[in-house]
Amino acid sequence: MRFRYHQPTPNFYNCENPHHPKTTISDELLNEFRDIAIASMFAGISYSILSDEFKNAWDIDWDNIIILKYHMSDEILKMEPSREKCKLMDVEFQEFGVKTFALADILRENGFKADLINPLDDRVSLRAIALQSNDAVITRSNMCMFKEGLNLGFFMIQTSIENLPFKTENDMLWVEDYCSTCGVCIDRCPEKAFDEEGNFLRKACTAHKEGCSRCINFCPFYKRGYEKVKKRYSRMKK
Repeated sequence: MRFRYHQPTPNFYNCENPHHPKTTISDELLNEFRDIAIASMFAGISYSILSDEFKNAWDIDWDNIIILKYHMSDEILKMEPSREKCKLMDVEFQEFGVKTFALADILRENGFKADLINPLDDRVSLRAIALQSNDAVITRSNMCMFKEGLNLGFFMIQTSIENLPFKTENDMLWVEDYCSTCGVCIDRCPEKAFDEEGNFLRKACTAHKEGCSRCINFCPFYKRGYEKVKKRYSRMKK
C-alpha cells in the first residue's frame, strides 16, 4: 500500500504583492514578525540567501528565503504507518500552510514581496534551500535537521527583504561525524533502507509514501535533543 500523504496547499493570500516592494526591514518589524510566527506555534525561523551557483543549478531567480519550522506531532510520529497516519500528517501540514500564508500577508501588508514556495514542487529542493541557511544538516537517515529538532516540517517564503540575519557559517557540521558512529537508524529501519556500508537508500524508504517515522522515533537527536547529543559528542572527542 503506497500513497503520498501531502496534498497541494490552496492559495490563502488575502492581499497582493506590492508593485514596488521594499528591500530593507527594520529590526523592530522583523522581531515582531518572529514573535507572531512563534505565537502561531512555529518552532523557529531560519534564513537562506541563495548563491548564484545554486540559482543557476536550479534555474530560479529568487535570493532571500524565510524558513518557518514546525514540530511534527509526537503522537502522530509514534503511530504505525497507515492511511490514517498519513491523513493526520497532512492535516497538520495544511494547518501550518495556512499560517504561512498569513505570515506572508503580514510582509505584503508592510510593503515587501512575499511568496510561498510550493513545498510539493519537485523543480526545486526545499532541503537544498534549507542547507543554504547554514542552519541545518542532513542526518544519516536523510532527515533535514535544525537545532530545534529532528521532527520538523517547514514552509518557506521567498521575499524581497535583503537584510535578513543570514548565517555565514554552519556550526552543525559535527553531526555527520556523530551519525557515522551511531547507526541506530540503520538498526531500527523496518525497510532496510541502507546498504552494507550504511548509506541511505532513498528508493527503499517509505517515509514519504506510507508515513514511516521509525528512524525519527529512535534517533538520539529526537529522544534527547540537539544540545544533549552535542554535549555527549564533545565529551567523546576529549
